[in-house]
Amino acid sequence: MGSNPIGVAMNIAIIKTGGKQYIVSEGQKLKIEKLNQNEGDEFEFNEVLLFANGKEIKIGQPYLEGIKVRAKVLKQGRGEKKIVFRFMHKTRYKKKKGHRQFFTEVEILSIS
Repeated sequence: MGSNPIGVAMNIAIIKTGGKQYIVSEGQKLKIEKLNQNEGDEFEFNEVLLFANGKEIKIGQPYLEGIKVRAKVLKQGRGEKKIVFRFMHKTRYKKKKGHRQFFTEVEILSIS
């Protein structure tokens, strides 16, 4: 595998979406923050921070022009429940809440 962080695929990019950054390669599936897209829709990520194809590396300042990362929405969903529990031992105060974060699962089709 060598020094390639993703595996076999050589085209990698770093994209920014939902306030987070992801290292992606072609054919990869990942869960990201919820997008306003329908299942089966194809779209492009506009904010590409880095592109590497094995021979050269391009770094954007802040974003790259002309590099497109196409993706397809596989499903919309909600993650596992996280428990939020507040407790004060001397005042007999306790409060329990649950939270499920929305996500969008996408598959990276191409990086060009």
